[in-house]
Amino acid sequence: MKVELGDLSAFVAVARARGFRDAARVAGTSASGLSEAVRRLEARLGVRLLNRTTRSVVPTEAGASLLARLDPVLDEIDSALDVVNGFRDTPTGTLRLNVPVSAARLVLPAIVPRFLAAYPEIRLEVIADESFVDVLAAGCDAGIRYEERLEQDMVAVPIGPRMQRMAAAAAPGYLERRGRPTHPRELLDHTCMRARFASGAMIRWSFERDGETVTIDPSGPLLVQVGGAIDLTVDVALAGTGIVYLFEDWLRPYIDQGLLEPVLESWWPRFSGPFLYYPGRRLLPAPLRAFVDFIRTEAATATDITRAPAI
Repeated sequence: MKVELGDLSAFVAVARARGFRDAARVAGTSASGLSEAVRRLEARLGVRLLNRTTRSVVPTEAGASLLARLDPVLDEIDSALDVVNGFRDTPTGTLRLNVPVSAARLVLPAIVPRFLAAYPEIRLEVIADESFVDVLAAGCDAGIRYEERLEQDMVAVPIGPRMQRMAAAAAPGYLERRGRPTHPRELLDHTCMRARFASGAMIRWSFERDGETVTIDPSGPLLVQVGGAIDLTVDVALAGTGIVYLFEDWLRPYIDQGLLEPVLESWWPRFSGPFLYYPGRRLLPAPLRAFVDFIRTEAATATDITRAPAI
């Protein structure tokens, strides 16, 4: 029985993405082309591989069994073909990263321009996603997450600042009207801009000082989901409506310009910075290997500069 490798790859892409449109976006092809390839494969094998509804695509029992056998085989083929990249002067190919919006906003801008300049034949795709998806199932090579969100059996490489803080701030006019809090619990009497994760879990506001930790659930007229709408909380705070709680690096430009004023700065909690993470059970594709080497070199250079004696 002769089966085209491209048809098998199309089936795996759709089964992993659980949909033709999502699979087409990841594979850089058309949904109709993938659909035709899967139909052709099912006809050749004489068995249905995918159950299709208007809302989802789920492998049948036969499809799940085939997927389990094909996954490692196709990964090995990709790795074998990627060996050719080692004979190029510079790596080529596509690198797909799944990152939170905060990393896209605060971490990658300092890295991506230099990386793309160093590797002009690599195409970088960044998917900003707050749902903590399985990077492989999402068709990505690696992700950026914070330590508490890292999955087991993943390799984690520090990327970006190694220490960050959460910050609270408000427009000076708001604080003139409502007063300046001196303890986190006083925020319960203030107007606060809230956010929640895609799961529906609310982000609680944590503060710490001299060994004391205070976590509160303040209230306010605005609630946004973490992601693209988070900037709205900043805009509303800038307008003088209330207090915003966000990464210090996100709010720092407005604070430095005097548009926002720090609130309870001595209580701002510190936490470890993000990590680039990827599966450790397979050979790295050349674009990902180049990116890992690049950020490790950047980190080593920064450390050397920090340790250099003053002249």
